[in-house]
Amino acid sequence: MKVFNILIAGVGGQGVLLTSKIIAEAALLQGLDVKQSEVHGMAQRGGSVLSQVRFGDKVFSPIVAEGEADLLIGFEPLETARYLHFLREDGTVIYNTRSIGTIGVSIGKETYPQDIHETIQKNAYAVHPFDATHVAVEVGEKRAVNLVLLGAAIRFLPLDPSVVDNAITNSVPKKLLELNRKAFQAGVGQASIR
Repeated sequence: MKVFNILIAGVGGQGVLLTSKIIAEAALLQGLDVKQSEVHGMAQRGGSVLSQVRFGDKVFSPIVAEGEADLLIGFEPLETARYLHFLREDGTVIYNTRSIGTIGVSIGKETYPQDIHETIQKNAYAVHPFDATHVAVEVGEKRAVNLVLLGAAIRFLPLDPSVVDNAITNSVPKKLLELNRKAFQAGVGQASIR
């Protein structure tokens, strides 16, 4: 299998790193070589978090080069737009349409762009936006937006959904397992092409 490149972008506290861990675990369980990298400077204060996961028959580096990402999973629109230049020409974006006041916006260094959704649409080949936060709230836990987005992304991942379920079991505390599984299932099929 050729190397499949994923970027997961959001802000601190959204579960970017857990989602990255689940994808990497699933790829390992499927017998693939996996490399993972993350950047989370001000993550605990609502700052940007980016995780990169690469898997395939043989992976030499954890870093996704610009223009090489097959899939971008965005937990927040501004953070999604920030990494669009990493997508392949035919890359796919799945993102949560619910905005969060990032740290730059909160401290007044940035203004939240009013045309953020149009920017994402213009700069990506296949875009699948939906309100993942709303779906997570319906499941019973707003913080489960990460598993909702992972569920929506499953049809674009060359991973067996049952293997992803095993990775969720291995990565999530037992007391939160059923809720996370429910969020994952609620995300399956949520994203629609625009």
